[in-house]
Amino acid sequence: GRVVRQGHVLYRVGGLPVVLLYGATPAYRTLAAGATAEDVQGADVAQLNHDLVTLGYLHRAKVDSAWDEFDWATSMAVERLQRRLHVKPTGALDVGDVVFLPTATRVTTLRTDLGGSAGGPVLSATSTTRTVSVALDASLRAEVRVGDRVKIRLPDSSTTPGRVASVGRVAAVATSSGNDESGPGGSNGPTIDVAVRPTHAADVRSLDQALVEVSINDRTVRDVLAVPVDALVARAGGSYAVEVVAGDGTHRLVAVQPGLFDDAAGLVQVSASGLSAGQRVVVPGND
Repeated sequence: GRVVRQGHVLYRVGGLPVVLLYGATPAYRTLAAGATAEDVQGADVAQLNHDLVTLGYLHRAKVDSAWDEFDWATSMAVERLQRRLHVKPTGALDVGDVVFLPTATRVTTLRTDLGGSAGGPVLSATSTTRTVSVALDASLRAEVRVGDRVKIRLPDSSTTPGRVASVGRVAAVATSSGNDESGPGGSNGPTIDVAVRPTHAADVRSLDQALVEVSINDRTVRDVLAVPVDALVARAGGSYAVEVVAGDGTHRLVAVQPGLFDDAAGLVQVSASGLSAGQRVVVPGND
């Protein structure tokens, strides 16, 4: 549950701190001043220099002409970082001294015990951005696109808006534990991973691995009439009607043409002559 940010200790090995820095290129070699600029330069050095500037250990003017070079200015800045971490100020970073990740990270799982071996995975982590993961029926993939608006129903039954951030390309078949409504054999059928980003982060800030319900809006219509889906009355020939209750209590059937269905709200768009907003319709099973 702990959030670790740039310049802070992610974990310790043998009592020595491993610090988190931001960057897309992982640490894979010793970073130190070389005999020539070509000895140590590249994307990993550039992201290190950017981090040192952001953290206040390096003046931007010292590296503005060569962000990707590890020179004396970078070495001095590394020493300042090391002094703050209370380790020997060598001015160089060995493999294992730092971890580069794109953003701040939130620890989700500890993969080893305190005092255990550091020869394998130490922890699992995610970004701090709240994301809803949806296992979408693979047959619906063509109907969901990045940017689609969604409604997220939270555990307390409140709702918050969101948008589709990514749609997977490879279908996978999940195996059920036997406690859900999957079909024979425990297979839920092929699904596609869809990531949803809540629009209002404050609404989900207190949630951690919560079960939510997502309604994806693939199409929208405005200024239309809508009735409860249960109010539709099937008629011969595949047509539909709704039973309208007049002011005097009399009932009559009005033929309607269904349009879009709102599965989340349980409503259906209808087109009809003789039907207007505010009229009462019969829903079987309701008083």
